[in-house]
Amino acid sequence: MKTRPTGNERNADWMGSLSPALTAMPLKYLAVPGSHDSFSFWVDEDAPVGPDQKAFVKHLAMIFRLLAKKVMKKWSMTQNLTFKEQLEGGIRYFDLRVSSKPGEEGCEVYFIHGLFGHKVRDGLSDINAFLNAHRKEVVFLDFNHHYAMEDEHHQYLIGMLKEVFGSKLCRISRVEDVTLDYLWEKKYQVLVFYHHPSAKSCPVMWPGSKIPAPWANTTDTTKLIQFLETTLGERAKYGSFHVSQAILTPRIKTVVGGLVRGLRSYLVERNLPVIMTWVEAQKPGANGVNIITSDFVELVDFASTVIRLNDLLLPDKAVT
Repeated sequence: MKTRPTGNERNADWMGSLSPALTAMPLKYLAVPGSHDSFSFWVDEDAPVGPDQKAFVKHLAMIFRLLAKKVMKKWSMTQNLTFKEQLEGGIRYFDLRVSSKPGEEGCEVYFIHGLFGHKVRDGLSDINAFLNAHRKEVVFLDFNHHYAMEDEHHQYLIGMLKEVFGSKLCRISRVEDVTLDYLWEKKYQVLVFYHHPSAKSCPVMWPGSKIPAPWANTTDTTKLIQFLETTLGERAKYGSFHVSQAILTPRIKTVVGGLVRGLRSYLVERNLPVIMTWVEAQKPGANGVNIITSDFVELVDFASTVIRLNDLLLPDKAVT
């Protein structure tokens, strides 16, 4: 995949640079930056509309063809940076939605968000190449939506994950035991969460229940922040990792209102200051934030802001 230089590689080794006091803490207590629909930096306008879309969207795409897909692209793309660029910038959690292409022979699996993206294998290879060069960095791969996939597709994808990452895959264990020190000792760098029963018997595919990611499903920043606060207050009882989705979700009327402008300029850019104010006020720890995701992670210094929150866990820097 093509990448563009961003000039931001200062967070490429942030996990390996943390204080020993932090690397000994359960990873579920640390602040980790993540991206929403992480793979959507490229979508294929020539491919059919994805099976994740409602029937009326597919119908409109058939009628208006390329014009409809150009509009869909503006609202399907939630990231500009490739996996490599996101990793170099500090992103360590990836929100992944996958699908087969209906009518295509074989078991190939693609990223999907309205429109098809790259082959999953290509994205995994890019991530693995980064991990080979940065041996103390660890990623969360959250396969939380699967479309048009039969059992053979799931087995193909699970086999692919084992093939690409091999011994880097972290075996399922108690969440409390997973620290960076533990992962480094075992030479684990990848935690895969697979939200489908097909992976139930696989010891390196963590169940989706271990990484809840409550979704506010709103265009209103006040409602979003209330939701984030409420779900954070409930996280301790689950004993798991936790994803705070600091994102706004467009409604049909939102898309119509900003048809040409798209998600970034119509919804994300004007609301980012409020969302980032909330992020900056957070503290990680047992009752605090863990993973925080955002759209267009390069628009503000998102990753660095989240990473800096970990300083609050250090005894000499804690704010009371």
